[in-house]
This record gives sequence, C-alpha cells and structure tokens, in this order.
Amino acid sequence: MKVILKEDVESLGKMGDTVSVSDGYARNFLIPKGLCIEASNKNVKVLEHERKLIEKKLERQREQAKTLSEKLKAVSVTIPMKVGEQDKLFGSVTSKDIEKALAARGVEVNRRNIMMEEPIRSLGEFRVKIKLHPEVFSEVSVIVTGEEDVI
Repeated sequence: MKVILKEDVESLGKMGDTVSVSDGYARNFLIPKGLCIEASNKNVKVLEHERKLIEKKLERQREQAKTLSEKLKAVSVTIPMKVGEQDKLFGSVTSKDIEKALAARGVEVNRRNIMMEEPIRSLGEFRVKIKLHPEVFSEVSVIVTGEEDVI
C-alpha cells in the first residue's frame, strides 16, 4: 500500500514522503496513530496545503525568535547569591534562577531552553546560551554577585 507520511517516522521517512508499506502495517499502526494517510490524488493536494500552512507558521515563529534574540543580546541579569569565606557560593545558579531573573526583566524564556552544561558555582560574569528556535540561538550575560548579609 502506498501512503503519504504526515509526520517523520524514523524507519520510513520524513513528512510528505510517499512510501510503500505492507497493508497491515498501514491499517493497524500508521493510519490509526495519524502518522500517514493513503496516497490518493485528493490526499496529496490536502497534504500540500497543510504543509504550506505549517511552513508559514514555522517562518512566523522563526521571525519572532530572531526578534527576541536581538532583545536578549542587550539584556544582562544580576543574580545575588549568599557567599561564604573566600567568595564560595552557598548552592549554585541554575537555569531556574536565570529564568526568574529574565522574567523580572520582562523577558519570558522557558528554563528548558536555557542551555547550561552545569550550574554556575562561582562569582563573576558568564555568557549563557539560550535556544529560542531550532535555528535561532542567543546569549545572555549573567552576573553572579555576593549578598552582603552572610551567615
């Protein structure tokens, strides 16, 4: 049976590809899960229309991400942390802390998109990468300072 993939299927192909699969695989797995539709002239035209709508939506999201990226490049956040002797931090600065600091500055970013290899454990200025879109990345300057009232 020839089918048109509506989504990427790892073992078959990418969205929009026309592939041949066994009848049972198509009827019992792919079609019920919404991963494909049967290849007919009508379905090909419908899928092309849906693909154009999806591409327009993705382009709009990409443009919004680029605008936010330009805004983020100018943003610098300061996070005060408690420090002990020899300027050693109590705890660390995580993506959750950076998300809160950015939200206080009026920039909404999901903490899962803040790309940190490991939490910040020292005082200073750090550049943190943020993934806004699969194709758009930005960096934010994070300044970690010590609080004056230490235990």
